Amino acid sequence: MKITLGVKVLIIAMCALVSIIVAMVAAWINRASGATLGDAVLSGGGAFAGCMILCLAVLSTISVL
Repeated sequence: MKITLGVKVLIIAMCALVSIIVAMVAAWINRASGATLGDAVLSGGGAFAGCMILCLAVLSTISVL
Protein backbone atom coordinates (compact mmCIF):
# COMPACT_ATOMS: atom_id res chain seq x y z
CA MET A 1 0.00 0.00 0.00
CA LYS A 2 1.42 3.38 -1.03
CA ILE A 3 1.04 6.14 1.54
CA THR A 4 0.84 9.66 0.17
CA LEU A 5 3.03 12.52 1.37
CA GLY A 6 0.10 14.26 3.07
CA VAL A 7 -0.67 11.20 5.17
CA LYS A 8 3.00 10.84 6.12
CA VAL A 9 3.08 14.46 7.27
CA LEU A 10 -0.03 13.89 9.39
CA ILE A 11 1.52 10.76 10.93
CA ILE A 12 4.69 12.67 11.82
CA ALA A 13 2.59 15.50 13.29
CA MET A 14 0.71 12.96 15.38
CA CYS A 15 4.02 11.56 16.64
CA ALA A 16 5.11 15.07 17.57
CA LEU A 17 1.86 15.70 19.48
CA VAL A 18 2.19 12.45 21.41
CA SER A 19 5.80 13.34 22.19
CA ILE A 20 4.75 16.76 23.48
CA ILE A 21 2.21 15.15 25.81
CA VAL A 22 4.85 12.72 27.10
CA ALA A 23 7.27 15.62 27.64
CA MET A 24 4.70 17.65 29.56
CA VAL A 25 3.87 14.72 31.83
CA ALA A 26 7.56 13.99 32.45
CA ALA A 27 8.28 17.63 33.30
CA TRP A 28 5.21 17.82 35.54
CA ILE A 29 6.17 14.68 37.46
CA ASN A 30 9.75 15.88 37.81
CA ARG A 31 8.65 19.33 39.02
CA ALA A 32 6.15 17.80 41.47
CA SER A 33 8.93 15.73 43.01
CA GLY A 34 10.77 18.90 44.01
CA ALA A 35 13.14 19.49 41.11
CA THR A 36 13.99 22.99 39.94
CA LEU A 37 12.30 24.47 36.90
CA GLY A 38 15.43 24.04 34.80
CA ASP A 39 15.70 20.37 35.70
CA ALA A 40 12.03 19.84 34.87
CA VAL A 41 12.46 21.48 31.47
CA LEU A 42 15.53 19.36 30.73
CA SER A 43 13.73 16.15 31.67
CA GLY A 44 10.77 17.15 29.51
CA GLY A 45 13.08 17.82 26.58
CA GLY A 46 14.76 14.48 27.02
CA ALA A 47 11.40 12.73 27.18
CA PHE A 48 10.27 14.53 24.02
CA ALA A 49 13.40 13.55 22.11
CA GLY A 50 13.26 9.95 23.29
CA CYS A 51 9.59 9.53 22.46
CA MET A 52 9.95 11.19 19.04
CA ILE A 53 12.92 8.99 18.13
CA LEU A 54 11.07 5.89 19.29
CA CYS A 55 7.93 6.80 17.31
CA LEU A 56 9.86 7.50 14.13
CA ALA A 57 11.96 4.34 14.53
CA VAL A 58 8.86 2.18 14.93
CA LEU A 59 7.12 3.78 11.96
CA SER A 60 10.26 3.40 9.86
CA THR A 61 10.60 -0.25 10.87
CA ILE A 62 7.06 -1.12 9.83
CA SER A 63 7.63 0.76 6.54
CA VAL A 64 5.10 3.52 7.10
CA LEU A 65 7.67 6.25 6.48
